[in-house]
Amino acid sequence: MEKSLDTALVWFRRDLRSQDHAALYHALRSARQVWCAFVFDTDILDPLPRADRRVEFIRDSLVDLDAQLRDLARSHGREDGGLIVRHGRASEEIVALARQLQVQAVYANHDYEPAARERDARVRGALAEAGIAWHSSKDQVVFEADELLTAAGTPYGVFTPYKTAWLKKLRPEDLYAYPVARHADALAPRPEALRTGVPELAALGFASSGLHDLPIPTGSCGARRLLEDFLGRIDHYHENRDFPAIKGPSYLSVHLRFGTVSIRELVRLAWQRAQAGSRGAEVWLSELIWRDFYHQILYHHPHVVDRAFRPEYDRIRWEQGKAAQALFRAWCEGRTGYPLVDAAMAQLNQTGYMHNRLRMVTASFLVKDLGIDWRWGERYFAEKLNDFDLAANNGGWQWATSTGCDAQPWFRIFNPVTQSEKFDAAGRFIRRYLPQLARLPDALVHAPWKARPVDLAAAGITLGTTYPAPLVQHEQARQRTLARYAVVKEVGRSKP
Repeated sequence: MEKSLDTALVWFRRDLRSQDHAALYHALRSARQVWCAFVFDTDILDPLPRADRRVEFIRDSLVDLDAQLRDLARSHGREDGGLIVRHGRASEEIVALARQLQVQAVYANHDYEPAARERDARVRGALAEAGIAWHSSKDQVVFEADELLTAAGTPYGVFTPYKTAWLKKLRPEDLYAYPVARHADALAPRPEALRTGVPELAALGFASSGLHDLPIPTGSCGARRLLEDFLGRIDHYHENRDFPAIKGPSYLSVHLRFGTVSIRELVRLAWQRAQAGSRGAEVWLSELIWRDFYHQILYHHPHVVDRAFRPEYDRIRWEQGKAAQALFRAWCEGRTGYPLVDAAMAQLNQTGYMHNRLRMVTASFLVKDLGIDWRWGERYFAEKLNDFDLAANNGGWQWATSTGCDAQPWFRIFNPVTQSEKFDAAGRFIRRYLPQLARLPDALVHAPWKARPVDLAAAGITLGTTYPAPLVQHEQARQRTLARYAVVKEVGRSKP
């Protein structure tokens, strides 16, 4: 095929892999010389804590990506076709690099977050002023933006009909992998001045977060190992996924977030297994469809970033003042007196990971037991989660707190004790993260305040000292929540 361009630049963002990469494929097919770049964006990095696990994950994944690109170039007899890495404001650095390399076009994959869309609009405008084209491709979802609409031409707001339409629209060609390696002879050697390699954390102003103590392999190689392990367990996913003490999830969420694995590959594998009769694969496929659903919600309804999806829920009056701040700090630090909630928060604070069932339980507890604004909790998860993704995090919080699309009904309130008894019956997860409760019998580990003084003494526990007493009584908190959410019911009654 005759190539239309002499030179092009591929800008990697949340797609840190070389295989099945839409922007890289289109650039390699279109240009005779292609460079690849990543920018450590100070607009994103500056507000982060200096020991942020995600920066370390990205940095290590870039080392892997650089090696992948070098290997691809070398397989076609090209040397030094690795990654160009910059550190600064991405909207400025990528334009400066495109000018320096004198490329004719910049290729990237779509990013759907409101701030990213604004950034890309600025980049597109600056490139246009320099006479450089901008090409962006779908890569991180299967169906995006307006590709899936209702019969009335509007975005879906309820998941089940969205999922039905999604599955009906899906075709094998939607999941074909982009054959990057076939065109990798266009990878160009980096100019000498740009052969800086991937910087160490210290050069970026960050310190090690202890990520290497976690069972999270980085880069595409790490994603591959996790995927292979999960495929051996996928048929039982539906049975095991809700139990935090069991190895049930795929643990691929951080890899999906940073694109070290292709969503097309995961959906293809899940779809094929589901069609072959695997119930576990069918349920996992549904979870991947939820991911697309939340991305299209964010795209069409960007107000969800700081407001409720349904405006009537913005009328709710949350707890405020010093008492609310003290309750919030206790939740953040795992000092609520409810063991499953506290163990889940300890898991998050220690590892940057939280089991999905526990994300729902802890979110519900913060909002519907403590009466705290869901946005406080959403921001805390955004700071702590390795796999933080704005669309999924926002969608999950608004689901759990009943403010979002297709959400948990406002009058349904998780009981943290019964959730604990159901999903961690033997207290294995609780004891792992709350060793001070290890000697309590299974029947008492879910609600230590119900234990007799003799049982607490035998376990070495003093409520209020070695383990906190409950911040609230759940049934009383439930009644306060029903009263608090009553404004939503009143709005519904006032509608004609």
